[in-house]
Amino acid sequence: MKNFEIVWKPDKGWIENSNIYKQMVKYGIKDYEEFLERSFYDYDWFWKSYFEDTGFVWFKNYEATVDTSEGKQWAKWFVGGRLNWTYNALDRHPKDKVALIWEGENGDVVRYTYAELTSKVNKLCNVLLNLGIKEGDAVGIYLPFVPEVAISLLAISRIGAVVIPLFSGFGPHPIIVRLKDANAKAVITTDTAYRKGVKVNMLDVLRKTYEDIPSLEHVIVVRRDNSDLKGFEKDYDELMKGVSDEFEVPHFDSEHRFMIIYTSGTTGKPKGAVHVHGGFMIKAAQDMFHLFDIKRDDTITWMTDIGWMMGPWLIGGGLISGATVFMYEGLPTYPTPDRLWEMVERHNITILGITPTLIRSIMGSETKVKDYPMESLRMVGSTGEPWDPKSWFWTYENVLKSKKPIINYSGGTEISGGILGCVVVKPIKPTSFNTPVPGVHALSLNEDGKEVREEVALLGIKNINPGMTRGFWKDEERYINTYWSKWEGIWFHGDLVYVDRDGFWYILGRADDTLKVAGKRIGPSELEGVVNENPNVVESAAIGVPDEIKGQVAVIFAVIKEGVEPSEDIKREIMENITNKLGKALAPKDIIFVSGLPKTRNAKVMRRLIRSAYLGEPLGDTSALVNPEVLEEIKKKGKA
Repeated sequence: MKNFEIVWKPDKGWIENSNIYKQMVKYGIKDYEEFLERSFYDYDWFWKSYFEDTGFVWFKNYEATVDTSEGKQWAKWFVGGRLNWTYNALDRHPKDKVALIWEGENGDVVRYTYAELTSKVNKLCNVLLNLGIKEGDAVGIYLPFVPEVAISLLAISRIGAVVIPLFSGFGPHPIIVRLKDANAKAVITTDTAYRKGVKVNMLDVLRKTYEDIPSLEHVIVVRRDNSDLKGFEKDYDELMKGVSDEFEVPHFDSEHRFMIIYTSGTTGKPKGAVHVHGGFMIKAAQDMFHLFDIKRDDTITWMTDIGWMMGPWLIGGGLISGATVFMYEGLPTYPTPDRLWEMVERHNITILGITPTLIRSIMGSETKVKDYPMESLRMVGSTGEPWDPKSWFWTYENVLKSKKPIINYSGGTEISGGILGCVVVKPIKPTSFNTPVPGVHALSLNEDGKEVREEVALLGIKNINPGMTRGFWKDEERYINTYWSKWEGIWFHGDLVYVDRDGFWYILGRADDTLKVAGKRIGPSELEGVVNENPNVVESAAIGVPDEIKGQVAVIFAVIKEGVEPSEDIKREIMENITNKLGKALAPKDIIFVSGLPKTRNAKVMRRLIRSAYLGEPLGDTSALVNPEVLEEIKKKGKA
């Protein structure tokens, strides 16, 4: 693993204006390392200081920060405390401040102040109660990233019901699996979504699920295309007409369930991660406070969907922070690859969240990013996939003008946010994380559970935090086996990591994507980073396949820049670069050019599916993919 040099250094202004520095001064902490160490185990101080310094409201103060009497795996947080996370997201902020901005592909823009957003949320609360939705009932959200997503998320949570987020691109099967598993009583949807200028009829998709979800009683439809409604389908706007926006916010126990968000692997039933009022949104807002240094005058966005945890994370965390949340519906490169930069300038976005996959797609286009100053932008946030150096440097130099930081951020749905991140009080190396997230004691461990540095290792968490899932819905055994069975008392997250000599962290991919070539373990992102250095390559994926001599060898799948013809010359250039940079022992068996890589709707490349397709093995569940057709192409090349 290459040890990069530091590229970005915070100046005095960055440091002294930061939320972390102000906390350090207030509590007499001499440096960041002391702050981080204290955040790991002084639970009482860390969480009390966050609540006090941000003005977080508890209706009834908690009696104990955490209770582990049933084991770390089943920790209860903020014991005896009563709250409603939506009160902290809406009611305590200045009423005339802009809370939410939405833009659609066609250029339509909607703005809501905190007062206007609260009014709409309260109305939907009363609508849901009138329909008989009560505390504990599950309600699905099957919507594109429109304002009603935020209104629905807030209203369902506010009345004590349980949110079931669904990717807007799902077909019938994954919707049935999730809503049936959760015994959903209602779902909020739309007739029409827009992506790349094309209308997508989401209501038609949802209608194919009704017979298979016996618990479903109500379908609330945001009609954007005047579609005819049938049966138990109800018009959202009609329901909202004449309904009072007066609503007394209920007080819930900190462990009151508010969301089940499903994650799926390549096989088996999706895992329903259970989250509570005193968990997910508190962790999301705390990550924003410490990593993204969020302020009330920030406008934060992420290119996401309600079905990916970054959707609820953005809405809830941003509003709890008192910032302005920007939402975009559609493809952020439509109708031109500069749409993203135009929106940053048009809406004075200060924190821009992207994925490396999105950046790679823009890099391969005719973008005029250098023509956009984007002076409002304070930082770029990144999650979803490991960076490759070429994409990271391109973003730093072109988007951030080599002046502002990239806040790399990685964690997961099951932990409500980050495990590793970057803070603005420390220098940053390319593609790196400069810290474990405050409050999360991340470890780099070998198979035996021993902490190691400067070698490929596994990511674990030694302490606990309120963002950790309260288990999998109806599947406690699977939860324990997934996260708590590898090492005693340590959360095994499943990521492959490397910590360099200076203490900077790197994620190399998922542990089950690890390649072990001639006894040497290597993460796929390390190989992919070298492949992507080729100017003709947009992106790539590395998998390991069986080999009689080395045990395993790499096969590379590469997507070539539009307008460039794949050739043996390009293949040879890539191969030579790999052997020069990584050594002959790691030379791949083959480099295969493909039209695309199979990705989930949150832009993760599914290397396990690539491997299964290439080797002719069963694929399992592919419902989370946006482009399952590329697996057929890979399958054919594997048989050739």
